[in-house]
Amino acid sequence: MLRNGNFEIGPRPTHLSGTKVEGKYAIPNWETSGFVEYIKAGTKQGDMVLVVPEGNHAVRLGSNASIKQKVEAQKGKFYALTFSFSRTCSQEEVLNVTITPNSEKDDSGILPLQTVYSSVGYDSYAWGFRAEADVIEITLHNPAEQGDDVSCGPLIDTVALNILDTPRPTRANLVKNGGFGEGPYVFHKSSTGVIIPPNVEDDHSPLPAWMIESLKAVKYVDSLHFFVPEGERAVELLAGKESCLAQTIRTQPGSFYVLTFLVGDANNGCVGPLAIEAFAEKATTRVTYQSKGTGGFTQGKLVFRAERPRTRIRFLSTFYSMTIDGSMCGPVLDDVKVASVRYPSRLA
Repeated sequence: MLRNGNFEIGPRPTHLSGTKVEGKYAIPNWETSGFVEYIKAGTKQGDMVLVVPEGNHAVRLGSNASIKQKVEAQKGKFYALTFSFSRTCSQEEVLNVTITPNSEKDDSGILPLQTVYSSVGYDSYAWGFRAEADVIEITLHNPAEQGDDVSCGPLIDTVALNILDTPRPTRANLVKNGGFGEGPYVFHKSSTGVIIPPNVEDDHSPLPAWMIESLKAVKYVDSLHFFVPEGERAVELLAGKESCLAQTIRTQPGSFYVLTFLVGDANNGCVGPLAIEAFAEKATTRVTYQSKGTGGFTQGKLVFRAERPRTRIRFLSTFYSMTIDGSMCGPVLDDVKVASVRYPSRLA
């Protein structure tokens, strides 16, 4: 957790005008600008109660408002920033995440927050970057101009940071991070998982080596709160064919390979047929798991012939699914492996 990353240490009463924060250093360990509010759990906005993801307090970023904090880092290392947010307005909400200093445009990005993937009123998001200095500044900014309602904007809570190792392929498995062991920080008290935003490239992905090639996000889940087929982490494909996970691996043109993976459900009440379609070169397969929503998995397999020195493998969910309580859900993907084979006909 960042210093006071859960905002439980609040401004002095003299630095509050109602819920509005007065003074850019009023919230300990943070610098604020614009219309920032300090929100207590149970606060109402009209007939709606504002959802505080964890603990008793959070901050809301109004029009063109921001919070930022300087953090020690290891220059050249990759990091994942995780934070929780809840929507407070009917308008489309976005959040601009910026890491400075930076030398690449990928160290700043706009995250779309209009889709709420869980039914509890908030989601946890992750953003990946490479540190360009031993001290970096993390800024969360609401760039939206909401007209007359300057208070309208996302509510932010539980901001955390973790370092990411760079996964490598092996002779036994050409897929990097195929078991999804490397990924963003998962809050121990949260049962919602962590959203990996759409259109994330692998160079700065909070899910190392993987790309989110889709309009909608995927969810990073852990074995503490969900069923995971293998190990401690996996990925849930939430939004049908709008959730696509991909990785480019090194291959030898003309050689044959076998792709294996596990398909299951996260023990989150996602009932019915859950299917993942896998693609590699011209080969494709669909693996369906009949889910009772209580955990379990099956294995998928795809044999393909490489045509290039680099081959992209892709996974997407065939169906759009929801849990009984209205949360978006889908099949869990885990334990992705690619190995070279001499006699592919024996695997048919």
